[in-house]
Amino acid sequence: MFDNRKNILKIFRVVLLLIIISLFFSTNVYASSQVEQDISINTGMIILFIIITVMVILFIFEIIRIDIVALSIPAILVILQPWTKISLEEALSGFSNKATITILAMFILSEAIKNNGFVQVLGDKIANLTGNNIKKQLFIICLIAGITATFLNNTPVVAIFIPIVVNLSRKTKTSPSKILIPLSYASMMGGVITLIGTSTNLLASDISQRLINHPFSMFEFTKLGLVIFAVGLTYLVTLGYWLTPERIDPDEEFTKEYKIETFISEIIVFPQSPFIGKSIDQIKEEKNYDMDVIKISREEMSLEEPLSSKTLKEKDQLLIRMDKETLENIMKSENLEFATKSKSRQDQLEEDLEKILIEVVIPNGSGLEGKTLEEVDFLNTYNSYVLAVKRGRDLPEKLENIEIKPGDVLLLLGTEEALENLEKIKRDFIIIHKETTEDYKKSKMFTSLGIMAIVISLAVFNITPIVVSALMGVIAMIFTGCIKPNQIYQAVDWKIIMLLAGLIPLGIAMEKTGSTEYISVKLLSLTSNFPIIVNLGIFYLLTATLTQLISNRASVVLMIPIAIDVANKLGANPFAFVLAVTFAASNTFLSPLGNQTNLMVYGPGNYKFVDFIKVGAPLQIILSIVTPLFISIFWGL
Repeated sequence: MFDNRKNILKIFRVVLLLIIISLFFSTNVYASSQVEQDISINTGMIILFIIITVMVILFIFEIIRIDIVALSIPAILVILQPWTKISLEEALSGFSNKATITILAMFILSEAIKNNGFVQVLGDKIANLTGNNIKKQLFIICLIAGITATFLNNTPVVAIFIPIVVNLSRKTKTSPSKILIPLSYASMMGGVITLIGTSTNLLASDISQRLINHPFSMFEFTKLGLVIFAVGLTYLVTLGYWLTPERIDPDEEFTKEYKIETFISEIIVFPQSPFIGKSIDQIKEEKNYDMDVIKISREEMSLEEPLSSKTLKEKDQLLIRMDKETLENIMKSENLEFATKSKSRQDQLEEDLEKILIEVVIPNGSGLEGKTLEEVDFLNTYNSYVLAVKRGRDLPEKLENIEIKPGDVLLLLGTEEALENLEKIKRDFIIIHKETTEDYKKSKMFTSLGIMAIVISLAVFNITPIVVSALMGVIAMIFTGCIKPNQIYQAVDWKIIMLLAGLIPLGIAMEKTGSTEYISVKLLSLTSNFPIIVNLGIFYLLTATLTQLISNRASVVLMIPIAIDVANKLGANPFAFVLAVTFAASNTFLSPLGNQTNLMVYGPGNYKFVDFIKVGAPLQIILSIVTPLFISIFWGL
């Protein structure tokens, strides 16, 4: 169902895009006291609109990775320089941009703090504070996650809190589904309290400085961010709590969430079975069975790997992974029977095999994304078996042919050693169920927090620009051992860095070709007679809508120049419009695809696609009213 809904959403996005494009090109511009003349479209504008349209369609359908699409934009702009008016230096300016470098440094600083256990220590205290009261759990988790996301990127914050929520829910017999969507939303709203809360803020600050000479200071919009966070948190623990579904039964053994019996069964080879005298490889080839043998027991002894080449004998017991239909056919035709045990499936797997069950989420940017389970080869690569995959629906296809996607939850069977190895690959996995606990050094935790405090203080008191203090912070983290040099490259989400570097020149091209002014005049032809605060609300909704089509960073690149031009034509405060765009781009609640933190909680919460609309739509409407209202109160129009 997720894939079907995802395809429907893609079609909806394209239709919405076409409506927006036709609106800009078909509107009859008329003169008014505020819009004095029409702006004629030129060849440069047409070329740029084609580039943007193709880019958005590629973003929507993911035909090519979005970072690769973004990286191609500077080259295209230079090749078409006579019309785009972009020089080589301007095309490459995204790589040297202060926002890009600051965001890169903030990824490393966030990773250092995360690695040294700050959020985990907070998570360990939550159970003592809340007990079994799920509303208390919801409030405390959202509060702590939101506050933490004011200074750390919200993506690693959610990555850390997912296992905390899942394990806390299992200990206290509450449903993690009631908390995970609110966790994602709270981290987004917390990210707009300070300048460094999200990469979107930093990018918007750079554009604002370039266009109106008004960059954001560290706490410039904190008062608005706190209002938004307070309103959002109140919604999440009241109406939002009621709307959030309980998709996971808190009393259900966690292996049942995957319908594990569908995939794992233990069978006995009886006399006259055609399996006798054949190897597993022969059986799979002859019968075309989708079957993985995890264990073969013979006379109370477990056979050694590789199991696929072992010849089966009478009374062998096999622990196998297959789909339900294949298993039923085998039981009818191959003279095999189920081995009966009174143990729970989870205990059987863990005790009989001396292995443990490990649940992992595939995050955005994982190196496994786009690969099939067969290509990854978990047994040889990670010394573990994939028992099941959860993606908001049953997966009827052969397990080894499933293509791994961000948000997938994998149930693995492995050893303690395998778990330790998986924990080292933090870019590829978020481990959400494990019995082991990590031992953090408190000295490193306090050191990393102290360095972060100095980074912020240097920027707040204008001793150094944020880009300089952030880079100094990275060096300090390395020299104090808070992060290892080889970890800093893994800490950076290079997809976002490449996206920023590619999109920044696009914003410059819009201004130089006159595209920004053309679009602003078209918008004003519809809204110039409305009060300024209504125009502010319209820009909030337009940006929120556009962010559902493309990334939030692309939204601010495209929308801030237009918003500033509209504000100038209306005689309004351009900074107010910059803030409306920034807050709208950072708070996207309507789908699991709208923000990577939504995608991260989709699988662990066992959510349906519609759950994000049901919970997120009222919040989006509330903030579309509250945000413009308080912008007008705090900064004026």
